[in-house]
Amino acid sequence: MTVSILPPATIGILGGGQLGRMTALAARAMGYRVQVLDPDPDCAAKPVVERVVVAPFDDAAGAADLARACDVLTLEIEQIGPAALHAALQFAPLRPGLELLQMVQHRGRQKHWLVSHGFPVGPHAIVTSVGTLADAMTSLGPDLFVKSCEGGYDGRSQFRTTAGDEAARVFALMGGRESVAERALDLELELSVLVARRPGGREIIAYPPARNHHERQILAWSVLPADIPATVEREAQAIARDIAQQVELEGILAVELFLLRDGRLLVNELAPRPHNSYHASELACPTSQFEQLVRAACDLPLGAVLPTRPAAIVNLFGDLWADGHTPDFAAALAVPGTRLFLYGKRGARAGRKMGHLAAIGSTGDEALDRAKAALARL
Repeated sequence: MTVSILPPATIGILGGGQLGRMTALAARAMGYRVQVLDPDPDCAAKPVVERVVVAPFDDAAGAADLARACDVLTLEIEQIGPAALHAALQFAPLRPGLELLQMVQHRGRQKHWLVSHGFPVGPHAIVTSVGTLADAMTSLGPDLFVKSCEGGYDGRSQFRTTAGDEAARVFALMGGRESVAERALDLELELSVLVARRPGGREIIAYPPARNHHERQILAWSVLPADIPATVEREAQAIARDIAQQVELEGILAVELFLLRDGRLLVNELAPRPHNSYHASELACPTSQFEQLVRAACDLPLGAVLPTRPAAIVNLFGDLWADGHTPDFAAALAVPGTRLFLYGKRGARAGRKMGHLAAIGSTGDEALDRAKAALARL
């Protein structure tokens, strides 16, 4: 039986980006100390943590250095090298867990695990050569999403094929890497469910689904709760809870889902960390996803998740700072019910997430309208 890790213990986070920053802020509010590992000495989390161990994500010595000083480890990015993970585990427990992390690090393994455990996924094929990609374009149809098995985030290392695309060209654009080819689906909505589970499975809880919208394969906005039929909500939460139980999750897990026009729910991908689509939980729910991660990783009672009010977020990308422009945050915050979250990143560039605007409303659509109105004022 695990023992709760109480403040002022030290939590180590593998990754110091915006998710690490917001997790650290939640942990510090609860009285914990926080250290992170990140290759960038000026990472987003630096101003809010006690120490940054500057090292690549595959650096065993750096991971061991972090773990020695911590009582428990968690993460904000999946792509941590095997040597670093094993080195860290010599000194502190890692939550969400090694086996889960190794499974989600490879899209092919992830798809295989989901299928073999009976979870619904869309038609797909593993691509290892021009020939296997050509076969996939024939058997699944020409309209595909081709995603590298390793790496890639926010639309990177992904390519959408259409009729007339040549397999050789697409495979070259993917760098000749092993990939998953997924049939483009007839979607009604994109959803996600965040589930939290304490070590040993003593307690598990699922947030209501969030409704998400992507542009250029990057999340543009999200609404919590999703305002979907109760039957769909229950099914989505049940899928997420079942996945968390079967992988023996210790921490939090975001389950991305597709709701098809024919009513079926399919699993897209898994993320064992805080998720962009649940940033609205900071305004909507008694327990934000970041506090919930701290609770689950430290084996504390999980917090309440039923939203007290709808909320929405819109992402702020580096495009807003193009050509020396300074966004008018004062004008945005004049919209009632809005809040601004900036991540402290240096070097704004197109497509890079620099922050988000959040808003509350009497309905999810009202919250989203307010967040979009604030965005338009920037």
